[in-house]
Amino acid sequence: MTNRTPLTYADAGVSIEAGNALVRAIAPLARATARAGADAELGGFGGFFDPRAAGYKDPLLVAANDGVGTKLKLAIDTGLHDSVGIDLVAMCVNDLIVQGAEPLFFLDYFASGKLDTDTAVRVVAGIAEGCKQAGCALIGGETAEMPGMYAAGDYDLAGFSVGAVERGEQLTGDKVAAGDVLLGLASTGPHSNGYSLIRRIIADGGHKLDRPAPFDIEQLLGRALLTPTRIYVRSLLPSIRAGKIHALAHITGGGLLENVPRVLPKGLHAEIDADAWAQPRVFAWLQAQGRIEPGELARTFNCGIGMVLALAAADVADVSAALTAAGEAVFTIGKIVPGDRGCTVRGGDETWSARGAWEATHLA
Repeated sequence: MTNRTPLTYADAGVSIEAGNALVRAIAPLARATARAGADAELGGFGGFFDPRAAGYKDPLLVAANDGVGTKLKLAIDTGLHDSVGIDLVAMCVNDLIVQGAEPLFFLDYFASGKLDTDTAVRVVAGIAEGCKQAGCALIGGETAEMPGMYAAGDYDLAGFSVGAVERGEQLTGDKVAAGDVLLGLASTGPHSNGYSLIRRIIADGGHKLDRPAPFDIEQLLGRALLTPTRIYVRSLLPSIRAGKIHALAHITGGGLLENVPRVLPKGLHAEIDADAWAQPRVFAWLQAQGRIEPGELARTFNCGIGMVLALAAADVADVSAALTAAGEAVFTIGKIVPGDRGCTVRGGDETWSARGAWEATHLA
């Protein structure tokens, strides 16, 4: 019988010690996100959260999960891993706030073929920063090392968050009415959507990620396109709890056209005026490089508006002032009218590089 050397898990490409080292490295990052209801300690089989300690009496729990999509590929290609964790948190917690829910805690999933502790720590540091921006606790996660599943240097991310809203205060869209005003909160760029098209534009145009961005010469193109998704939680919570917001739409994949109708009751239609805010330069550049028609732009990207609010006209001044004071750029972008459930985005001649007045409609 042939003598064979005993195998270990490390021989198969998995380092238990590297995983343990990562847990030790990120534990202080998690502790920095502690909040009422959670102590944010890592290492157990699960994380605890006490809604009563967070001040809730009769809460409904709301859950969300998401990823960052192919924006991750830009982070991998540039070696800039410090902000995609913020994106991961943002995509989850912004989905919670549109239900009226305050994000309470967050868990992440990080998977790679071979664990690079330095990269993983940088990613988790971004996750912790996103949690601090959102006011939620990082209470756990999973690091999976899976040889043969990913190319060298590649990794994947997923995020999971749970929020709470007092029973009866949740936002479901049932309060939206004809005559409501639509406010838009500025985005920081494409956020975490449309990056398969963005990467196609970069590849087709031969653009270099390590050269100055044509739309912002003070930043390299890769860094500019990795600008993290804005987290709107803290700025929106006071107006939500004051009962002044009828509905919120987080503008993600599907753009303005497809996301706004998701929060509308039947019989109501959103009309958005694309002339109401200046097109950010990054979208103008992407549109020019990809020769993208205005309607396609409105159903692919956020076009400079990361969150849309529906509220009564009488509350617009107060809510706008509160959001501006909280650091948001606020625009009055449209209204709710009777009609088929859906959204229409309209622009004038030269708006979004159009050769005349235009409109695009999506019916839900």
